[in-house]
Amino acid sequence: MVRVWAPRRGLSDGIITLSPLRLDAVEAHLTGEELLARHLNGGPGTREGIEAYFRYTSAGTGGSTTPVDEMSDEELRTEPAGRWQTARMADDPHLNYRSEAGGVWSLVGLGSAAPVVHADADGVRYRTPLRRHTIPWQDVAAVRVHRTFVRSRYQEYRRVSLLLRDGRFRKLPQPCSYETTDPEFDAKLAALRALQRRHGTPEEPEHLHVITARTGGHGVFGPIAWCAPLLIVAMVIALWAVPRSLADERAWRAAVPCTAATPVADRGECLATLPGVVLRTDVHERSKYNSLYISAGRGPERIRVSHETAGAFAPGDPIEVTFWRGRPRAVVGAHGAWHEYRAPAGQLLALAVAFALAACYPAARAVQRVRGRRLPDDEVLPSALPFAGALLMTALWLLPLCVLHPTDPLGSPATITWAVSGTAVTVGLLVLAFRASRVRLPGVAGPTDGTDDAGWEEVFLPARFLEHTEYNPYDFGTHVVLGGGEVLAVSPHSGPGRFGVRRVPVERLTLHRVRRARGADGDGVPRDWHIAEFDDAGTPVRLSAAPDDLARVLRALEHAAAAPADTGAPAS
Repeated sequence: MVRVWAPRRGLSDGIITLSPLRLDAVEAHLTGEELLARHLNGGPGTREGIEAYFRYTSAGTGGSTTPVDEMSDEELRTEPAGRWQTARMADDPHLNYRSEAGGVWSLVGLGSAAPVVHADADGVRYRTPLRRHTIPWQDVAAVRVHRTFVRSRYQEYRRVSLLLRDGRFRKLPQPCSYETTDPEFDAKLAALRALQRRHGTPEEPEHLHVITARTGGHGVFGPIAWCAPLLIVAMVIALWAVPRSLADERAWRAAVPCTAATPVADRGECLATLPGVVLRTDVHERSKYNSLYISAGRGPERIRVSHETAGAFAPGDPIEVTFWRGRPRAVVGAHGAWHEYRAPAGQLLALAVAFALAACYPAARAVQRVRGRRLPDDEVLPSALPFAGALLMTALWLLPLCVLHPTDPLGSPATITWAVSGTAVTVGLLVLAFRASRVRLPGVAGPTDGTDDAGWEEVFLPARFLEHTEYNPYDFGTHVVLGGGEVLAVSPHSGPGRFGVRRVPVERLTLHRVRRARGADGDGVPRDWHIAEFDDAGTPVRLSAAPDDLARVLRALEHAAAAPADTGAPAS
């Protein structure tokens, strides 16, 4: 417990203001006590505890022991203890965060290796089972939150990281949370940020960087880790499986029946047809593959066949078995036949091309991250899906060409025309994808459609306010309405009609800035939308929309502010 002498007008160090303890101040504190204060105090405050400490300080200074709620304003003004302000938070609080599994580590004798984070005025110290780290606050540029979706648990995982001034970052083992709304995690994060603001020099003190799967700040290692195995599989199929399949196809077509004059060493390359008998069949209705057991002078043989083929044979049926290279290749009976299926070289080549095209998508994601390397780490990057469309259209013309002409795709004028036309289509789609996925900076508006933004014609635009307000209760709005007798309104539908439409008090809105979408704006904002930050009578609100639509809304607001008499909007 720390006691600080405070004059009646209050004492402030620029961060915390201390004022005399009064009954109304106690009520206000207990009503709106912040989670950060509860975390640093070790729990929520109580009226009884504050009164008990007030009586204790009054007795220690020779003052009155009258309870706080029984003192008059004159007594509070003359009471010496009434000018004491107590604060359970020390000048430099020490934050210690330990994993919930730390007790398990201690039980097995590894308590000293359990992940733990300690933060104080000097910086952040944390340890992992393998290493210990110490990072001073002067080396920390920002305290960030990494938010990922864990598919195995269908939950969101949040973790704190420190962005260093040299561009690197360090993920802390604690605090972390698997809940989307976790007050305890938010309080721990706020405590870390408060320490950084007090003892460090953060680049953006009021802005919290949230890193998600859609934002930058990840590097290209992840996409390359997906791209490399796919390319390796494509190369193995193209360089090993396809030539082997072509050689086997040529050898099978060239094989002739064995004769008595065929040398024993060459009998593996000829076709040996022997009489045999079916020993038994294993038929399973729910199984895709069944078994056929035969004997053809070389001992029992087990062949995997389809359900229909196994049902065509019965134990004891006479058959003829064709052997090639020591394996049965064909079985012919009185009621059915079986021939071994070998994947053609064209299908294997198409499979290799499919793997190569699949590897191009993570490569496109890596290119997008390289293109956005100059953006802040928490800004949302443009989507790589336009490249996926170009790759899909490429597969539609390239895969059939590989299946039909695996050995000589350019051997005829028809195939040459096919390949050239498909290549031109692919190049054009890649150019369009590159343009569609470019980083569009705020303030660069596209061409207008020639309509008057200040006119009275009612226009519905896809846009959403991201805060709960009286004109956007529970975030119900999906569109905004321009015109129709009002400057701006929020609508839960795309029109026409004004059912559920609520007017936006534009006279209270003051535009601060327009920026690109960030991770803290949520995953509900499309990647290519921009955010306009307004001040609504002291309350910050955000409006998200496509760049052209947002520019149109801002022009309508500017026109309403400049000429309120023409638009019918009240003057701002």
